[in-house]
Amino acid sequence: MSPDKLSRMANQIATFFRSQPGQDQAERVAGHLKDFWGPEMRAELKAYARGHEDQLDDLVRRALPLI
Repeated sequence: MSPDKLSRMANQIATFFRSQPGQDQAERVAGHLKDFWGPEMRAELKAYARGHEDQLDDLVRRALPLI
């Protein structure tokens, strides 16, 4: 899957969890990525983030170390 599509999907997940109550949204984003994304997808997102952090939602950036 293209890195742009992965980042778009991750940002959509972050948008959803941002609308949920609580202070654990980044942890919930990480949980979703661990539960529903394969190891290859997570690795590709992490690699993409190293050069494109500005393209990722803050919740995604905070979730990355947790996955």
